[in-house]
Amino acid sequence: MAGRGPAPKLQHQRERDTKRRQADAVTLTADGELRGPELPKGILNPHPETLAWWETWRRSPQAQLFEDTDWEALKRAALLHDYVWKAPQKPSAAAISELRLIEERYGATYVDRQRAKIHISRESAADAEVVQLRSVSSRADVMARMRGDK
Repeated sequence: MAGRGPAPKLQHQRERDTKRRQADAVTLTADGELRGPELPKGILNPHPETLAWWETWRRSPQAQLFEDTDWEALKRAALLHDYVWKAPQKPSAAAISELRLIEERYGATYVDRQRAKIHISRESAADAEVVQLRSVSSRADVMARMRGDK
């Protein structure tokens, strides 16, 4: 039934609440810069997916926030990632779950970054090309264009 429930908040109250919630958010720029250490030498003959995974983390905007301890934890995660890809049989669900948990804590997905209040700004793209539209003065003009006469 319409009209039930609490009254909506006033506009200025919502704005104030939004500012408070967004005050501790971090905004990063996606610059593509390579950060952090090389893949650990302890991972012998790493799987190509592990190499790509490691390079993705090194180029990610979140890498701007990583401390030495974060890179050490990611090194251990790289070892686990390599195990998952090289496993002779199906890797254990626990290994995959642990890897996903580690990635979540470092903001691997959009939802993970939203939860951690990390916003990534992209370089502004160039404006799209402007296409001039021809004016339509009558239905006959439209029909002629559809036939390809104009």
